[in-house]
Amino acid sequence: MHIELAQLPCEDGNLKANLANALQAVARTGNATDLIVFPETFLSGFPTPENVASLAQPLDGAVVGLLQGAAREHKLSIAIGLAEVRDGRFFNTTILLTPDGLAMAYRKVHMWASDQGVFSPGDRIECCDWRGLQVGSLICYDIEFPESARALAALGAELLLVTDGNMDPYGPVHRRAIVARAMENQMFAVLVNRCGEGAGHQFPGQSVVVDPFGEIVAECGAGPEQRVVELDMTLLSRSRSQYDYRRERRIGLGGAIRQDDQGHRWFEIDSTEAH
Repeated sequence: MHIELAQLPCEDGNLKANLANALQAVARTGNATDLIVFPETFLSGFPTPENVASLAQPLDGAVVGLLQGAAREHKLSIAIGLAEVRDGRFFNTTILLTPDGLAMAYRKVHMWASDQGVFSPGDRIECCDWRGLQVGSLICYDIEFPESARALAALGAELLLVTDGNMDPYGPVHRRAIVARAMENQMFAVLVNRCGEGAGHQFPGQSVVVDPFGEIVAECGAGPEQRVVELDMTLLSRSRSQYDYRRERRIGLGGAIRQDDQGHRWFEIDSTEAH
């Protein structure tokens, strides 16, 4: 399994330029790449209350359609963040596109300061089947809450994708958290952070891949970089051969696993336990 980290800068408020950069990055991928992962809100940058309506995209719109075409053309999958509009509300969303279509759309649950007043929070944690793996996604601030990744583990997630937009001086927080999230849930974790400047911040990059034992498989520096990382999938079973945190935990989560008629499963958040 080959994952490509697209640690790239984006321009806040410039949808056209960011889409072009994303399509160029996909075109640069090699034949080995199965999945390319971009940072948080890569297509829109960080919107404001004043411009979010002009930047937010429907998931069945032209912008997502162009990315879908690129996934089909290059025979790979794409995980990328954007501002989404749905039923008159705006969400900080990460989508997973495969050559066959939209596999998952995760709406950020935990609102960082720059999300508040711009986005509505999502109400569920979910994962999907991708190439025989259960894959889940979180966004930036989400990974600072252990329950987010544990909810994915309860759904059977084996690969965690984190689209990140973490800025200085907070970069080390997510580097530490992602190692813990991988180890305590015995899953692979791929975190891709933004780099460069924007929205008055400096973004440190430092994207990273962590295996189910909590060992760092690969990491990036501070600048723009596209890096292909091979995952040894045998580590999943090896990490769970002597103990399994998911099976042996005795403290539950606030919420419940739901399933629809098509077999799609998600973890529905119990908002009454938020405080």
